[in-house]
Amino acid sequence: MINYKELVSKMTLEEKASLLSGKDIWQTKNIERLGLASIFLSDGPHGVRKQLGEGDHLGLNESVKATCFPTAATVANSWDTELGELVGASIGEEAFVQDVDVLLGPGLNMKRSPLCGRNFEYFSEDPYLAGKMAAGYVKGIQSQGVSACPKHFAVNSQELRRMANDSIVDERTLREIYLTAFEIVVKEAKPKSIMSAYNRINGVYASEHEQLLQNILVDEWGFDGFVVTDWGGSNDHVESVRNGNHLEMPTTGGDSDRELVEAVKSGRLSEELLDKRVGKLLEVIYELHTNKEQSKKTTLDVLEHHKIAQKVALESIVLLKNEDEILPLRKGANVAVIGDFAETPRYQGAGSSIVNCTRLDSTLDVIKESGFNMVGFATGYHRNSDVDHAAQNAAIELAKKADVVLYYIGLDEISESEGLDRTSMKIPENQITLLSALAKVNKNIVAVISAGSSIEMPWVNHCKAIVHGYLSGQAGAGAILKVISGEACPSGKLAETYPLKLEDSPTYNYFPGKEYNSEYRESLYIGYRYYDTVNQAVQFPFGYGLSYTSFEYSEISVNDKEATFTITNTGKVDGAEVAQMYVSAKCQGVFRPKKELKGFTKVFLKAGESKQVRIELDDKAFRYYNVMTKSWEVEQGEYEILIGASSMDIRLSASMKVAGTNATLPYNKAEMKSYYSGQIKDVDDKEFEALLGHTIPDGRWDERGLLNVNDALCQMYYAKSALARLVYKILTRIKNRSEAKGKPNLNVLFIYNMPFRGIAKMTNGAITMEMANCLVEMVNGHFFRGFRKLVKAYFKNRKAQKSAK
Repeated sequence: MINYKELVSKMTLEEKASLLSGKDIWQTKNIERLGLASIFLSDGPHGVRKQLGEGDHLGLNESVKATCFPTAATVANSWDTELGELVGASIGEEAFVQDVDVLLGPGLNMKRSPLCGRNFEYFSEDPYLAGKMAAGYVKGIQSQGVSACPKHFAVNSQELRRMANDSIVDERTLREIYLTAFEIVVKEAKPKSIMSAYNRINGVYASEHEQLLQNILVDEWGFDGFVVTDWGGSNDHVESVRNGNHLEMPTTGGDSDRELVEAVKSGRLSEELLDKRVGKLLEVIYELHTNKEQSKKTTLDVLEHHKIAQKVALESIVLLKNEDEILPLRKGANVAVIGDFAETPRYQGAGSSIVNCTRLDSTLDVIKESGFNMVGFATGYHRNSDVDHAAQNAAIELAKKADVVLYYIGLDEISESEGLDRTSMKIPENQITLLSALAKVNKNIVAVISAGSSIEMPWVNHCKAIVHGYLSGQAGAGAILKVISGEACPSGKLAETYPLKLEDSPTYNYFPGKEYNSEYRESLYIGYRYYDTVNQAVQFPFGYGLSYTSFEYSEISVNDKEATFTITNTGKVDGAEVAQMYVSAKCQGVFRPKKELKGFTKVFLKAGESKQVRIELDDKAFRYYNVMTKSWEVEQGEYEILIGASSMDIRLSASMKVAGTNATLPYNKAEMKSYYSGQIKDVDDKEFEALLGHTIPDGRWDERGLLNVNDALCQMYYAKSALARLVYKILTRIKNRSEAKGKPNLNVLFIYNMPFRGIAKMTNGAITMEMANCLVEMVNGHFFRGFRKLVKAYFKNRKAQKSAK
């Protein structure tokens, strides 16, 4: 057993400070004289992305081949925590073999708005489902001797200006919606590391947030690992270390090390606290190295992992429509395959999570194994262009020759990318134009969708069936065909609501945030919590999914520990049902959504089989966070336990009395009518301030046109300097050009949303924080004065780096 205090005592102040920032893009620092080795951190929400050669966070360099599993948004539709654990174990095994110590994932931020460009990386709009699925991932990853790193802690809900925006959220919403998933993961799966978010929360950067990182994460939840910043996400390294962040990534070339040393020498930071942070990091580093020494595994079965990827995709497919029971298709059916995505699959999102897959199945590759007679293939449309009339006409002629059309549609790459939020929920118009034309010549259309988050579907009546594969990874094409052919019975259910149109969503008026602030005025009412409360019609509700069989629910019984009931497969084929338990409070002292998910289970049943099912009523079943007592409380009264096949398809219910904690109720109903009714789409300032308990922070940009070091480069359009405004125009032009081509320029997107301080954090020490401040002075109209300071700071940095060698 290593004595970490003794090891730390042997280090110089400079060595201790150096350990809390990176050696390069992906590694921690090593200290040869003490025999302390580095650890390697790598992206990996749905597959390992270890870069070859010199690392760059944005994926400009090629990465080692790895299995691309379905994304988190896809796997969440399985509602199967054991499947999540299998995904985690498979990714963890590949990480171990590739000598990766910390896998940066899973991502479990809430799908607050359908427009967040990174929703494909996140599990759900519901924290309970997200937390349980993510806990499975973490357990699986860490079973292989690798540390998981859940992210992004916390309230990271938009990509626009993600490193500069401030999430303004009341404490109850923060606790119940945006922290609960992390709480479940920390308490149940015990991750060895956690990544802090880029954004601020109520004015404080996530990497410096003592309430989050110390009071809640460590003191309350018992987290026993280290916290790492998102890449380039550090603001003030000294404040991060003081308030609970351990490791800053990537390297800043010694600039941050010097900040810590100076802070200790000046008394701004105690050396005792520095020692504590270093000791905790060392504890995890040594545990990870011990795992390596105890296992000599160096190879893996690539084909077996491809099969696992297909199994995961298969269990996550959602059958949204099956009119006239057109599916499953009979063997030998004459099918026309139409759509760009059938030839070139859309199987993962864009950004730092991109996996260089070991192989990639397309529909055209695997359809011969399905038993269908493919009469032909037509591209029909090109995903990144306007209507191609020749391609469209060829598809229409092909459709006339087939019994059934398999039409592959979805969101293109530019629609879902890290660093870029969506501007609509629509599928590109050229795909829908073709769908409408196909429906006129062939009524038997099966739409196969590829998309990582919810979409508008006004075209639903043009299809007899809709099979949604989400972003199903490298083996998804075969999984889709297994469902269409009936080789497998679909069992996925939606982990998010599909509204009829974007304007129906609760955050429509609040997302994305204006200027600095991102105001969470909707409070608890995201996703089904809003739609169900106000009886808003939706396209497909949360938890919805069809099967080739049918299930009957009966015989409910509840007590203070559990709900039990019976499910019977009343159809003719074997299948699985996701049973969902919601709790509805009849007491009305505090405002609440109409119902909230508090448990679920996936039950596999043979045709005609019945099973008694048990779902636990755990410590989260009845609680609410009381902003007056600053603790979790239970309101006394009657609660209804609802068992359903979706949030809007409740099959059984039972009532029970629950003893409360008799806490003082925190709200004045007269001041908060919107929140008690659920009608939260137009909450005014006065009511939002009543919810927050304080005035709304001024989120406006400086009216004088002055920028600061935390402003994003995309805000230079109002800078004093004409040169800065020109740079903004050039960046915007490049960004718009890449969007028009349909392929996101990740480098430009990252720079576009990066604050000036990010230049200091992402240039390997070439630019220091002092130099970043000089750049701000230059763009604020003092070019020559700022430039002189910049030159002076440049030589100061060179001298410091030379003396450190």
